Amino acid sequence: MDTFFNSLRSIPFRRGPKRLVAGVAGGISEKFGWDVTLVRIGLLLSFLLPVLGIGAYLVAWLLLPAQDDSIVLQKLVRQVR
Repeated sequence: MDTFFNSLRSIPFRRGPKRLVAGVAGGISEKFGWDVTLVRIGLLLSFLLPVLGIGAYLVAWLLLPAQDDSIVLQKLVRQVR
């Protein structure tokens, strides 16, 4: 399982640093150099799509590493063990 999480850390994308909720919009805006407010509006509009918008956001939050390389899903798996 650690190889899976280490492979996620190798992608050049991080959640944050301009966090409001989970940092997904902040990470997108940081990666592409976009305004964080416009990215947040786009994400909110994607939530109007049934399942897809919120589901994709939750998956991104669970799997994308934060600025400190921590991954939410990995923390949850370690707590269950």
